[in-house]
Amino acid sequence: MIQTSGVVICLGFILGLLFTGVTGGGFWVLGLGIVGAILSIRRRTGKFGQTPENSGNKTKTVPNTWQTPHPRVWLVAGLVGLLATLYFQWRVPQPGEKDISALLASENNNNQQQLVIVRGEVISNPRLTRSQRGQFWLAATQLDEVKNEKGPADVPKGVTGKLYVTVPMLQATGLYPGQQIDVTGVLYKPRTASNPGAFDFQKFLQQEGTFAGLTGRQINILDVDEERKWGWWQIRQRIVRSQVRWLGVPEGPLVSAMVLGSKAVDLPYDIRDLFVKAGLAHTLAASGFQTSLVLGLILQLTRRASKGTQFTFGCLGLLIFLSLTGFQPSVLRAVIMGFAALVGLLLKRKVKQFGSLLLAATLLLLVNPLWIWDLGFQLSFLATLGLIVTVPALVKRLDWLPLAIASLVAVPLAAIIWTLPLQLFVFGVVPAYGLLLNIISTPLIAMISIGGITSAIAALIWPEAGSAVAGVLHFPIDWLIKLVEFFSNLPGNSLAVGSISVWQLLAIYALVILVWLMRWWQQRWWFAGFIAIGLVLVPMWHSANTLFRITVLATGAEPVVVIQDRGTVTLINSGDEGTGRFTILPFLQQQGVNQIDWAIASNFHNQESNAWLELLQGLSIKNFYEYSPNPQGTIATQIIQQEVQKQKGIYQPLTPGQTINTGSVITQLINEQLPILQMQIKGQNWLLVGNVKSTEVEQLVKTGNLIRPQVLWCSPQSLKDLVQTLQPEVAIASAANLDAKTLSELSKHQTQLFFTRDDGAIQWTPDGQFEAFVQALESKSSIF
Repeated sequence: MIQTSGVVICLGFILGLLFTGVTGGGFWVLGLGIVGAILSIRRRTGKFGQTPENSGNKTKTVPNTWQTPHPRVWLVAGLVGLLATLYFQWRVPQPGEKDISALLASENNNNQQQLVIVRGEVISNPRLTRSQRGQFWLAATQLDEVKNEKGPADVPKGVTGKLYVTVPMLQATGLYPGQQIDVTGVLYKPRTASNPGAFDFQKFLQQEGTFAGLTGRQINILDVDEERKWGWWQIRQRIVRSQVRWLGVPEGPLVSAMVLGSKAVDLPYDIRDLFVKAGLAHTLAASGFQTSLVLGLILQLTRRASKGTQFTFGCLGLLIFLSLTGFQPSVLRAVIMGFAALVGLLLKRKVKQFGSLLLAATLLLLVNPLWIWDLGFQLSFLATLGLIVTVPALVKRLDWLPLAIASLVAVPLAAIIWTLPLQLFVFGVVPAYGLLLNIISTPLIAMISIGGITSAIAALIWPEAGSAVAGVLHFPIDWLIKLVEFFSNLPGNSLAVGSISVWQLLAIYALVILVWLMRWWQQRWWFAGFIAIGLVLVPMWHSANTLFRITVLATGAEPVVVIQDRGTVTLINSGDEGTGRFTILPFLQQQGVNQIDWAIASNFHNQESNAWLELLQGLSIKNFYEYSPNPQGTIATQIIQQEVQKQKGIYQPLTPGQTINTGSVITQLINEQLPILQMQIKGQNWLLVGNVKSTEVEQLVKTGNLIRPQVLWCSPQSLKDLVQTLQPEVAIASAANLDAKTLSELSKHQTQLFFTRDDGAIQWTPDGQFEAFVQALESKSSIF
């Protein structure tokens, strides 16, 4: 009974933290506790208020598999859930009075470009970003202004807070935690996600207790002559260098990541992306598998010793492993469960894994309640829960297979069942061959992990010995990389089904829990699976066959427009390099798009740099049209043409003035000199205008070569003149860097104004008005 009560109270605490995503969430949990108490009273007293003692012989004994908690336990759990929401709000990071972010000017102030020198202490090892810059965290202590256009620079200010710092790669080389430095650069305020599916940088930094970033240009080391402070980073670096020495890159860092986790190792992004795309991201996250290997190795080596000695060495090994991995939530969860197993070994009692998992989650969330929204923590908890409660049932149903093969299939399948709904909610992508790849690669992963741990231990004693042990893993790690590459290149490997809604997510997990707990559903698991698949595919099919929507993405200087017309997707422009990978692809994946039917490159700024190749690496393009004044095309154009044709698509260069009819949109680039793209969509005239003079546009209108648009996209510099000349119903510009007088004059017109830098992506459907993504996101009360 005590155990059941503890489970209910722990679940109340976790549920209270989850309900922080709902307005008044704590009171909802309290209400659930009250309902649970009422139902418990009814069950205890019988249907008509009779207790088992006075109901005669007709009363049947309740099975003892689940003892109904006392009503006050439900009330306590509801109250704990309410307190959990308050505790969460209390622990949400807030900038201190002297936090360096307080010195940032408001968003509309040009002082954001003020050059400053920030002094502080390095608190992380440098890592390489995707843009090939060095990145590290800095605990700021002092800020100086380099120059101030308004007058003399202010005196140095004492500051606090943690900064996200990026600097040129060579500037970050050799930095280590504990080092005193000053960084010359520009402070900035991190921005929230501007497009659907995009990474929310502001939210990420806030979870780390950081409210400002610094784009550094130069680093000056202040404590050159001082001795390095000892830290676990030195041991970690010793292991990684030892394994890289004989294996090279990327094999060496990959082995280190499989032992210590990718957060503790600077793993190349191409390898990281390859494993994520193939469905093997979990192998790069130090968690239960590595922890169990470490603990199993220690217990095997000390099997002849007493239980107390095994317990001592086991605890010591877990603490060392935890320190090396960098206190990641998934490792903390696994280590706590490992401690529970050691306690059971010492006391000669069997530890219930579900109870230890729930206890681990509760303890971790007491330490840091913000981890409830950490994706790594969520996936680790769900995967472990699946291994505990679902693997035995799957092995039983696969009893027609040898036990080793049945376990090999059951383990990844159970993890996928419990984690896939969350992955669909966050990413909207399914690795089609993920289960098969996990089954095939498990022996290799186990071999590499065991060898990597052995190599790490040897490296701590003698680095050359660690290198020699790691060298034995050359062929296994090479086979694993080639295996992942093979599956990643198979057609349809990464299938975008679209991000599911929170209600779909909850419904699918409700079905999974019903199959876990209720015998009726266990006997009809196939029916639950059919419903779960339908919950994903039916809304996807309905959206693909009925949705018409135009989205103007927030991409900066070049307009990028996505037109979804009942399953047919048209993309106009790709933006600059990086836009495809970080903006367009995440958006299309969230929408469940696996192919671009029509791609139109207008080459607004006549630049070599664009994102079409990034898109072609993730999606196929059926028809590619490019407006190019050069019939021969550039080298970049030729590469794009080859990639399109390689995917059996059609590439067609166009001269300005030619018209494209995709069925849902008629597009025409006006002429060679003026970057003006004219579109007719659902009876509306759209005009995308580059850097041209308003007088030239006015002349085109007078000559009849340009129809007055209902919707206008233009650069901020041309906004005022073009609105006055064309008088559109809606005008969209990239930024609102206009003075107050200009904004006042624009407000006198009937034109509705949007600025993608502030409003985010702009979306329109025939049945609705133009909607700004940022405003829509803020107005919705969301879960998760």
